[in-house]
Amino acid sequence: MKLDGFGIFVNNLEAQIEFYRDVLGFEIKETADDKNVFLKKDGTLFLMYGRADFEEMTGTKFGYADGVNGHFEIALGVDNYAAVDREFKEAVSKGAKPIMKPTTMPWGQRTCYIADPEGNLIEIGSFTK
Repeated sequence: MKLDGFGIFVNNLEAQIEFYRDVLGFEIKETADDKNVFLKKDGTLFLMYGRADFEEMTGTKFGYADGVNGHFEIALGVDNYAAVDREFKEAVSKGAKPIMKPTTMPWGQRTCYIADPEGNLIEIGSFTK
């Protein structure tokens, strides 16, 4: 098996698509219908499913975290430390929720965290000064 991509289950598909497309630069690859969408970033497939529609399709009720949550993160790498700072500032100016401002960690990575409109964590980082 090989990893093709990953997906998240969202309440407001339209708002999430706008965020990932307009704030983070994900490409809309194809839309199957109003129940899910395929986006792509740097060769990785990123799927979004409406929660209610996915539950209906699978016949299963799932539990979801509300607010900013720490179930997973989406990690985005940039070229250098200055790019971490620049991308954080730009993402926040476009509506991302700031979680942790750019910080240089003891292990040599400059990193920061933002959250999408439904509270999923997104890391922006680089190991290159």
